Parts: sequence; C-alpha cells; structure tokens
Amino acid sequence: MDVKISAVQLEWEEECNIIVGQSHFIKTIEDIPEILVSSVPGIEYGMAFNEASGPCLVRTEGNDEKLTAEAVECALKVGAGHTFYLIMRKAYPINVLNQIKACQEVARIYAATANPLQVLVAETGMGKGIAGVIDGFSPKGVETEKDKNDRKNLLKALGYKLS
Repeated sequence: MDVKISAVQLEWEEECNIIVGQSHFIKTIEDIPEILVSSVPGIEYGMAFNEASGPCLVRTEGNDEKLTAEAVECALKVGAGHTFYLIMRKAYPINVLNQIKACQEVARIYAATANPLQVLVAETGMGKGIAGVIDGFSPKGVETEKDKNDRKNLLKALGYKLS
C-alpha cells in the first residue's frame, strides 16, 4: 500500500483562532456549537465536519457566514474523514478547549492556534487522514530573564494570572 504525505496550508481570517480535531460521529457538528455558545456568550464561529461514511458530506454550523465558509474551505483542502475545523472570533481556545476535549464524540485535537498552520495529510487509496500538524514557526533561541518577565507580564495583562 502506497502512502503519499502532503502539507496543506490552512487559511482563515486574522484575529481568529482555529481548532482542528478528529471525531467519530456526525453529532459533533451539533454538540460543539452548543459547547461554544454556553461557554462563551457572544462567540462568533464557523465549523465544518467531514463525514467519513454514507454521503460523505461536509457538515456545517456557525453564526458567522464568513467564518463558516472559511471552515468549509479548510475541510475541503484537507479532505480527511471524521475531522472538524472550527474557526472562532471573540474567544480563544483556552476558553473552550477542555469542554471540546470532553465532548463524547471528540477523539483528538490536532491544533488550537492563531499561528500559521499546515496540516500534514496522509493519502492512500481509501482516503485521507491527518498525520500531524506544523503549528507556527521553529524556536529561535531560549528565553532570557527579560523574556520571562515579559511572558509573565503578558499573562497578567491578558487576565490569566493574578500575580
């Protein structure tokens, strides 16, 4: 059996984050949006789920047409069955990731990021699957004491640390 690996660059609107994951059931396309709106009132999102059997459709939900269209574009570019692409604004992955991971249908999360993202797609005669992701860029060095202080101040400014 031959396997072809390719890198697929995903694109979405600036000021947004994406979560890419794998799930085993069509119910995901309804359960994750319920998680989103109950976790972060006012969240804007678009989601696409690639069905892996039956009609093999890209299933969609969202409250923002542009974000939903971008999620569909990501789903079609990758083309891997039972994967989902969630693009969100007015929220961050940290606000919803644990709830999404606890969703009964979710098997794994590949990425949750605002960084440039490439998905490594493995393709066989049966179809496509996600082999991994490249999230952002490689390290340029090790943080200094100034960098540590900057990191701590950033987390405080964002409201994630009290001291």
